[in-house]
Amino acid sequence: MPIITDPSYQAPTYFNNGHLQSIFPHLCRFIRGISYQRERIATPDDDFLDIDWSCVGSKRAIILSHGLEGSSRQPYILGMARAFNRQGWDAIAWNFRGCSGEPNQQVRAYHSGATDDLETIIQHVFNKRGYQEIALIGFSLGGNLTLKYVGERENSIDKRILSAITFSVPCQLKGSAYHLDRSENRIYLSRFMRQLKNKVKAKHKLYPEHINLTDLHKMKSFRAFDDCYTAPWHGFKNAEDYWENCSATQFIQGIRIPTLLINAKNDPFLPESCYPYQQALQSDYLHLETPNSGGHVGFISFNRSGTYWSEQRAVEFAENPLTVS
Repeated sequence: MPIITDPSYQAPTYFNNGHLQSIFPHLCRFIRGISYQRERIATPDDDFLDIDWSCVGSKRAIILSHGLEGSSRQPYILGMARAFNRQGWDAIAWNFRGCSGEPNQQVRAYHSGATDDLETIIQHVFNKRGYQEIALIGFSLGGNLTLKYVGERENSIDKRILSAITFSVPCQLKGSAYHLDRSENRIYLSRFMRQLKNKVKAKHKLYPEHINLTDLHKMKSFRAFDDCYTAPWHGFKNAEDYWENCSATQFIQGIRIPTLLINAKNDPFLPESCYPYQQALQSDYLHLETPNSGGHVGFISFNRSGTYWSEQRAVEFAENPLTVS
């Protein structure tokens, strides 16, 4: 599809900085008006996934996939759920394995390409509620997962899934992993590594014979972590093999439903390789929008409704996915 060359997002005064756009919503945004109903479902490999439902009695729904070390309680998930509820859509926010407040029951965890878990969620949602229309929405890692899911299924995707919408997507995983190694981004990397290490320690208590903690304290990069844990836990040779097989960019040409990818140009998480202009130009379905500002899962707006630009943009696309504006 043509690149959306004139994005409508304008950052508020004094909020043009990508780091400020990324950090402010995480620390200072509080969402009211969402009351989740939690459900735990079994996976085919005898594990579990926790789903949070925010329903208004609709036949249309969104399925929300969060980012790395996030959950259904992140402000960007709650804000998106609220925006769609207000427009008469049900919202389903699922928690990746180990992200709902307790360790999962298998050695494997979650990763950027684990579309089998997204498929489990989608089939459960259809079977339980019989929705006529579904939109998939993903953020960061969850955005990569969403793009990969849609692209790898090509024409076999369920006809009731009418659109996909993604924000701040590290769709070329190797580039993003190295980009976060840069000195100006170490604050984000350090936080992620601390959280991931804590997850490994908790899992070690459950599976001490399968998980080695010897070098855990030395790890300071995604490459080291993915080499030691992500890759072997999920059947990949090493970090390079994991990144190569799970990056969403290689699945874009398989996308067969209207799909929106929004990556801000000042996103501190994303290198140049995560702006797939050529793939978008060659696709009949991918709409690529790259606002100058927005940060990582930011897109701050100040208004009476409390709705961020990203939420309004997602509603517009989901309700009229064939329109490029």
